[in-house]
Formats: sequence, C-alpha cells, structure tokens
Amino acid sequence: MQRRFIPVLVLFVALLMLLAGLGARITAVPVLSFAAEKEIYLTFDDGPSTSVTERILDILKEENVKATFFVVGDRVKGRERTLRRIADEGHTLGVHSETHVYSEIYASADALLRDAETCAETIRRVTGITPRVYRFPGGGKHPASAELLRKNGYRIVSWNAVCGDEELRGATADVLFSTAVETAKGKDPVILLCHDSATHSETAKALPAIIAHFRAEGYTFSAF
Repeated sequence: MQRRFIPVLVLFVALLMLLAGLGARITAVPVLSFAAEKEIYLTFDDGPSTSVTERILDILKEENVKATFFVVGDRVKGRERTLRRIADEGHTLGVHSETHVYSEIYASADALLRDAETCAETIRRVTGITPRVYRFPGGGKHPASAELLRKNGYRIVSWNAVCGDEELRGATADVLFSTAVETAKGKDPVILLCHDSATHSETAKALPAIIAHFRAEGYTFSAF
C-alpha cells in the first residue's frame, strides 16, 4: 500500500507545481447564480362591487395575474355574476365578514366564527367554492378568534404592505401607486392590501402601474 501511495503523492505535488507555474494564464470560470424569485400577493377587501371589482378583474385578466378577494357577504346580493367571475377566472375567494359591522363581529369569538361561516356559506351558495382563507375586518390581533378559526379550517391572512386606499382617503392613483411601492420595500413576500368596494375607483386606476412595477422588480404574482 505504501509503494502505491508514494507515486500518487509525487504526481499530485507535480500537478500543483505545474498549476502554480501557469498562475497568470489561468482565468476564473464564471459561476452562474440564480436569484430566488420574489413573490407578491395582491389582495382586495370589502367587495364585491360592480364597477370597481369588474374593472380590477379586467386588468388582472389582461395582465395574466391572479389575486385574492376577501368578500363581505351582504354585498354579494345583486353582484352574484361578479362573484362567480372572480372564481371562474381562477382567483382565490376568501372570507372577510358577512356584515363588516365590528360591534357584531367582535362581540365574542363564537360571534366572529358565526359571521365567518355565514359569509362562507354565501360564497359557497353562489360559486360552489368553499373558502378556506380569512382576513379579520379592520386587521388587528384576535388570538381567541384566530385559534377558533384555525380549528375550523381557515388560514388567516394579514398584510405587510398597503396601497393606502383606506388610510389616505381621496388619494389619487399616483399616490396609491407610490404608497404601494414604498410600503413594500425590502419585503418578500409582499402581501399588498387593496380594496375593491365601490368607492375605490382610484385603486383600479393604480393597478396597472403597480403590476408593472413589481413585475419589473422580478416579483411573481400569486394567490392564496
């Protein structure tokens, strides 16, 4: 074993010396790096409405982007076609509340669950889809209610960026775009809070620029 080992060792040392002599002529081989794709979730609360939700759906279809819509159940009546369109075009339907009346929803954890289940039944009746994601009306932390919702099969979704369409009342589409970009900086994934109720036409106007910006920044668009 020792006799075989010595020639191999000599060959190895000789190879090292040869490489050292070639030093200046050896160039580094470039290493290709593949950055992980960043992700953004566009989410819309408080719909459906007729004009705003429909315009948002038009834009999402044009851009081939999927989003998540957190629905208020008592706003569905008369807008069943819009709710079905959300589902038919491959977007995610989520529960936001049945009434959006905080005093009723937050009376107790059981009251909140009843409200959520009523909204889920509205969505199920109209679309045939059982929603499995939930967003608290007004946001905030509600540990007892959250635990009860999880036990009943809901995934709770919050947000970490906003376009400002509720925080900055009367804001223009340009301001909403700038707010979305600013609040999303450095975040991956981005979960962007927007609204599609009837008073949010500027949100629909801002949406093409928002999509273009995040696409240019290398984000992929996902739905829950």
